[in-house]
Amino acid sequence: MDSKTTTATHQLPQALEPRNPGMDLDLDWVARARANRSAIERRAASLPGRRSVKKDYQAAWLLKAISCIDLTTLAGDDTEGRVRRLCAKARQPVRADLLAALGVEGLTTGAVCVYHDMVECAVDALQGSGIPVAAVSTGFPAGLSPFHLRVAEIEESVRAGASEIDIVISRRHVLTGNWQALYDEMRAFRAACGDAHVKAILATGELGTLQNVARASLICMMAGADFIKTSTGKESVNATLPVTLVMVRAIREFFDETGYRVGYKPAGGISKAKDALTYLALMKDELGHPWVQPDLFRFGASSLLGDIERQLEHHVTGTYSASWRHALS
Repeated sequence: MDSKTTTATHQLPQALEPRNPGMDLDLDWVARARANRSAIERRAASLPGRRSVKKDYQAAWLLKAISCIDLTTLAGDDTEGRVRRLCAKARQPVRADLLAALGVEGLTTGAVCVYHDMVECAVDALQGSGIPVAAVSTGFPAGLSPFHLRVAEIEESVRAGASEIDIVISRRHVLTGNWQALYDEMRAFRAACGDAHVKAILATGELGTLQNVARASLICMMAGADFIKTSTGKESVNATLPVTLVMVRAIREFFDETGYRVGYKPAGGISKAKDALTYLALMKDELGHPWVQPDLFRFGASSLLGDIERQLEHHVTGTYSASWRHALS
């Protein structure tokens, strides 16, 4: 297997192609956004059976999936020791003997994602690796702290060394149709990030309808989001294929209209290797090759990596191993 096709380059999107600068709010475009739920659900239901990869091809796609993982710990009992172990796993996500058998070198995860208090620790642990640190911000996960504190939290995380900021939008702006307020909020968050890469978390499980998901996606991209992301991982409903289909088609429409590529990050509930393959197939089908690279696609996940490593061991040895042999930290 050619390592050149599976080893990622960990750079921010703006380092590879023009960064989305945003645009003026276009409420006519937002009003035109529609979502046919029945058609979307039929298309989403067909995805797992329409694309199947086996043997060496499956292993190659699983390695690609690893390079697109934002390896995450967002627990109330996080410690510096846990974060450093997670960063070590990000540097060496698959056992060396398995990578050697697959002929792959230099594989890492796409980023490490932590709370603000752990940013400095993660930056130190990843020094020299090229792996970016992402910080969740703006009153994550609810996004209900005072606005000036949410902006200040972004600025503090950037100063601490985070090169990616995952912000949460105010869901009430979507639920009440206050698109100007959502746009203004996102523009302020984008400005506070400066050169840091900003991912807008829509919390799609709390937006009510797929039409709201489509409109919120467009607003955040108009306001300059580098990525749009499904969920915090703390909602009762997180990433789903129907929501993904709505969001990636909004990304495609935005690219067709503006020429700027915006990334996509499904997060929450993606824990199995077969699910990762389905999401990658959807991205390739809907958006094409650029969107199956870590500069434009990320999984927000913690346990996904362990299952992928088990599948790779099965590919190499022909037998499955216990999950404890592939601990994350």
